Amino acid sequence: MRDVDFSSIFLGVTYPIQVVVRETGLSAHVLRVWEKRYRAVVPQRTATQRRIYSDADVHRLKLLRKATLLGHPIGSVANLPEEALETLLKSAAPISSAGSIVDGTVTPDLPIILDCIEAVKAFDADTLSRLLERATVQLGHTGLLHRLIAPLAQRLGDLWSEGILRMSHEHFATALIRGFLLNPARQYAGASSNLALVAATPQGQLHELGAVMATALAAEQGWRAVYLGPSLPAAEIAGVAIQNDARVVALSIVYPDADPNVERELRDLRRFLPEKVAVLVGGRAAENYRPAIDAIGAFLVKDLAQLQIELAKIRASRT
Repeated sequence: MRDVDFSSIFLGVTYPIQVVVRETGLSAHVLRVWEKRYRAVVPQRTATQRRIYSDADVHRLKLLRKATLLGHPIGSVANLPEEALETLLKSAAPISSAGSIVDGTVTPDLPIILDCIEAVKAFDADTLSRLLERATVQLGHTGLLHRLIAPLAQRLGDLWSEGILRMSHEHFATALIRGFLLNPARQYAGASSNLALVAATPQGQLHELGAVMATALAAEQGWRAVYLGPSLPAAEIAGVAIQNDARVVALSIVYPDADPNVERELRDLRRFLPEKVAVLVGGRAAENYRPAIDAIGAFLVKDLAQLQIELAKIRASRT
């Protein structure tokens, strides 16, 4: 006998996820992320555990999509009441390109950041490279990292999680920025040093741009920085750190933000490393692993500015 869904009798008109995807323009992946991570909507479940969405859910998702298209991160609007969302959409203009570089100051809507995003959307490597070169001239190497690459990486991550950019866009941007920052021909201002830093992402963490930025910042500050790439087992990271007599291992944790394997990898890394090696952990999901980070005596760094401070402290305390 065919499985009959009686839920609509009790819940009113409901829609399966395929219909919601068509009606809202959001992908199924984004819907699940918005539900699990942000609880933007809480769909009902049938007896066979299939998601079903009400008219109110669909309407809310449409409002949220419009808000994200205006430039508002989903995390800041996901739990707003519908009235507040509608007011926001009526009164707010799209986030514009009104910002500028003045004496090294950068606003969140800096035109060059928006231009970089457009280049990523178009997979335009030449334009993105020219924009990075221009920012380097205007801001310097350290300013480039703090004021362009870091906010750009944050915005690209937001756009990916909101379903506006695809994974291929993120991979394209990461590959180009990695090549730009870690180009051996690019000379940094910092003096050469015997102090070594090894940067990577733990096994299962595929988003590497944070680790790339940490490597570039360390090199700029005069460290001998060794970049290993994404998703490496703890034993491999520790082995390279020991081989290079590293003083620091820098890790980036971005997504997923609740992976028990990452906690195990952190414990193993601390166990494999000599006691003198400091472990610094950053990335947008790092805060979710704070108990594991604290348990192994590692340092949670919230941004590049704090990373720079911690590296300076370690340098000053070396014996």
